[in-house]
Amino acid sequence: MSDIWWSLPLSVGAFMLARRLAAKLKISIINPLLVAMAIIIPLLLVLQIPYARYFAGSQILNQLLQPAVVALALPLYEQMHQIRARWKSLIGVCFIGSLTAMVSGTAIALWMGATPEIAATILPKSVTTPIAMAVSASLHGIPAISAICVLIAGVLGAVFGHMVLNLLGIKTRAARGLAIGNASHALGTARAAEVDYQEGAFSSLALVLCGIITSLLAPFIFPLLLRMLG
Repeated sequence: MSDIWWSLPLSVGAFMLARRLAAKLKISIINPLLVAMAIIIPLLLVLQIPYARYFAGSQILNQLLQPAVVALALPLYEQMHQIRARWKSLIGVCFIGSLTAMVSGTAIALWMGATPEIAATILPKSVTTPIAMAVSASLHGIPAISAICVLIAGVLGAVFGHMVLNLLGIKTRAARGLAIGNASHALGTARAAEVDYQEGAFSSLALVLCGIITSLLAPFIFPLLLRMLG
């Protein structure tokens, strides 16, 4: 089955339209990714176009995901002076955040009766998609579902993250950025960068550090959780 040539223009056009709408309304729930999905998914259902065909026509966007993550290093570099001054606390925060994200998601899944395969799939939900899929595969999870979990976590963080931080009275830009990057990876980081450049830089830092920490700890944390809760 051949791909469809207009899937790439549709993806880009829907997202650009959603960005303009979000910039005009300035409402956190009007997230560009959510709005673009609300446009594209019903259209594919009405036209009865399988997702595989749609993806094949716009797969270049998926290929650009990893370079986009690497590009987040620029604001990180520009805040290097602050990172050097606080590197111990930064690593400590990201370590605790990564550990909490892995343990909480996996423990809740096992407590609700999930199989080890599903638990392994959920464990890397709070890191960026390429890392989450690799970690999931190494733990014998389902990488495709891990990508969906990452998407859900990212959208929730991008939409509600700043709202929660405001309710908690957290005003320090570094703390806000670290929290967003830790919990909602690239999507949250993109939102943080829109709100404040420094906040986006620290969110980028958390995204990178949490990805590394999760990759290193997951093979040891998951079997331990299975023994304790499985």
